[in-house]
Amino acid sequence: MNVSPRGFRAFRSRPTSRRQRTDIVVQAHIKEQLRLSLGSYCRPRVTEELKEVGANVGHRRVGRLMRENGKTFERTHKFKVTTDSNHTCNIVSNLLEQNFIDEKPNHKWAGDISYIWSREGWLCLALAARHCF
Repeated sequence: MNVSPRGFRAFRSRPTSRRQRTDIVVQAHIKEQLRLSLGSYCRPRVTEELKEVGANVGHRRVGRLMRENGKTFERTHKFKVTTDSNHTCNIVSNLLEQNFIDEKPNHKWAGDISYIWSREGWLCLALAARHCF
């Protein structure tokens, strides 16, 4: 390796540097944040959480420490298929037939369902609104 024995012994007896000591502390914080997030936080989010607890670190340092220690995150699906077009149920006919103009107040309503991912799992958000023109 082209290193003198004296240089190798000096390297082995050298105390840990300040950066190495802070890296150990930051690594402990990273490990804790990944545990709290159940492994779902990636580098930017871990960096944000560390800054909230008072650690002065950048995203590149967090990325390097995560990479060096084999810390990865589990990707969650951002899109969930909620419609089953291949079903045997009756299909409701289109009663409006693209005619959105109200003949009388409070006559035509529209609704929508959206699924939102949270720490508790998938949540359903249902909205209904009266169509006004």
